[in-house]
Amino acid sequence: MAAREVGVGLVGYAFMGKAHSNAWRQVVHFFDPPITPRMVAICGRNEERVKAAAEKLGWSSYETDWRKLVRRDDIHIVDVSTANDTHAPISIEAAKQGKHVFCEKPLARTLREAERMLDAVVAAGVTHGVCFNYRRAPAVQLAKQLIASGRMGKVFHFRGTYLQDWIVDPNFPLVWRLRKSVAGSGALGDLAAHVIDLARFLVGEIVEVVGYLHTFIKQRPLPAEEVGGLTGRAGQQMGEVDVDDASLSIVTFDNGAIGYIEATRFAPGRKNYNRFEINCENGSIVFNLERMNELEVYFRDEPQEVQGFHQVMVTEPGAHKYIAAWWPPGHIIGYEHTFVHTVYDFLRGVAGEEYFEPDFYDGVQCQRVLDAIERSAQKRKWVTVEVLPEIQERRKEAAVPAAASHGRRR
Repeated sequence: MAAREVGVGLVGYAFMGKAHSNAWRQVVHFFDPPITPRMVAICGRNEERVKAAAEKLGWSSYETDWRKLVRRDDIHIVDVSTANDTHAPISIEAAKQGKHVFCEKPLARTLREAERMLDAVVAAGVTHGVCFNYRRAPAVQLAKQLIASGRMGKVFHFRGTYLQDWIVDPNFPLVWRLRKSVAGSGALGDLAAHVIDLARFLVGEIVEVVGYLHTFIKQRPLPAEEVGGLTGRAGQQMGEVDVDDASLSIVTFDNGAIGYIEATRFAPGRKNYNRFEINCENGSIVFNLERMNELEVYFRDEPQEVQGFHQVMVTEPGAHKYIAAWWPPGHIIGYEHTFVHTVYDFLRGVAGEEYFEPDFYDGVQCQRVLDAIERSAQKRKWVTVEVLPEIQERRKEAAVPAAASHGRRR
């Protein structure tokens, strides 16, 4: 019997819209999801551009008003890939319309917005997920397997850095990611959110933080479309940068591990350097997204003459998650594949095969850490992070093997 179809509506057609479109289009070509996504409509405010995006990216139709999209009867999943300021209104209305909601990270601009989004999807009883796609790099899945199995023993340290360099030039314009009213925060929410999610996924819940935020360039040229075509010349119109350019934080975990999280967009030469190192009682694990098919591992119990970090090529179909759907060993995969894996698992969640994580509870818990880092930076003191009861219960369930409960936490 053919898998039943579900209509997908995507809001947003820029960078993330392209990545998500590719995932929805490719998932059935390489995986066998229990339900088949039908790319019904894409939405954007500029009709000419969104129409072109629909034709190029493979969508059957387009809308210029997201409210119309979420109310369409032929759409069952709403994918929110817009700027951060519209995550909450779109997700909340989609949930009210009975749509499953798949949202880009960070979940919202603020903790309160994120909590409202969680309330909405829980009240509606729909499937909900946050696109922390790096969880689904096969190498990260291997790191999770090594830690969860007990092979690495007790975790001591987590060191996570996410470094980019795309706004070092002071003439780079004041885009939406540099405005608090739209983005919520700077490198903190844009980059550190990913590191926080990986830390939570691999190590445990963050329960205390001390943070520091810094803005190197306080003013930038307004985008050309806002000032009648003016560019970075003398006399240009300037706007205030009111988000962080870089964030630093020390964190503690509920299991006694300690950590360090750094995020910056002022690291010349680093393009998408999302790296973590985890030191444990029986060895260490290192991952770098710029070499995402590799995982470095060190085991203390190996013979002394061969001890050292081993570079594992995580491309063996029989050993590594998701790889069997792609290419033979050594034929590496890329950034876009992490979105395909995420969409595949979300479809399984919608079908009730396996509960999808990270969900909006995870999104809120990540937002609690982000909020605590911001408050710590303002107060210049340690701040406690409360863990959602639902998250605590999930941790308990994960510690004890049990049959899956597909309907929980929806």
